Amino acid sequence: MPRVLLTIVLPLLLPTAFYLVWVITLRRPRDGVAAWATWPWVWLAGAGIALLAIVLFFVTIRFGKQEEGVYIPPRWQNGYIVPGHIEPKSGQ
Repeated sequence: MPRVLLTIVLPLLLPTAFYLVWVITLRRPRDGVAAWATWPWVWLAGAGIALLAIVLFFVTIRFGKQEEGVYIPPRWQNGYIVPGHIEPKSGQ
């Protein structure tokens, strides 16, 4: 769950949160009511998607490592579940 929050939810919501903080602190609402129609929701969504793509790219490139060998999937053996693992290649 924390990984989903950090890599998907946070990058999508962070641009909107920054914009809302900016609007609240630097702009004053007209007649006490914020002009919702003038907020650039399309730009906010685009910035969130771009940030999401950047985060997913870096998480994939920086934190993934390729292991040499053959993947053995989990299996049931003698009443126990043997977890999946990677066996090294033999003879190379």
